[in-house]
Amino acid sequence: MEDTNTPQPGAATENTPQQHVAIQKIYIKDVSFETPNSPDAFINPSQSQPKINFQLNVEGGAPVADNLYEVVLNVTVTVTTDEKTAFLVEVQQAGLFAIVGFEAEQMPYLINSYCPSILFPYLRETVSDLVIRGGFPPLLLEPINFDAMFSQQVQQAQQQQQAQAQADAPAAS
Repeated sequence: MEDTNTPQPGAATENTPQQHVAIQKIYIKDVSFETPNSPDAFINPSQSQPKINFQLNVEGGAPVADNLYEVVLNVTVTVTTDEKTAFLVEVQQAGLFAIVGFEAEQMPYLINSYCPSILFPYLRETVSDLVIRGGFPPLLLEPINFDAMFSQQVQQAQQQQQAQAQADAPAAS
């Protein structure tokens, strides 16, 4: 699977390397499923609405080889009913991506938005399969807009830099 960007009109093409992102491998790096209150959770199921705690983060950025980057989606889903944990799922869904021809300032977007968008459907399927195999009804994670998440992270980083610059300004005078 390969995504190719075509040069913009007027852009130099003779000496510009072709830009592309290619999936080399998608794999599960780590997985855990726990049902701490079984078999009671199956024998005396709760009638109350389960509470779902969902945590997700993206790891990656440093090349693992020439133009080869590992990106990892880490997810932890904890489902509780009546203050008891029904189940806990932890998955590290990873991918190796060949990324060629992009400028350094484009890499954070590719690592934190583009590649996670490719990995997420695999993560979603893994979580759902684990939950079903654990004896519970399917849990389908809602789609995630990684572009919006990345934009929010960039905005927060800029605000922190501005706040730090303002805090340092009076100390310098």
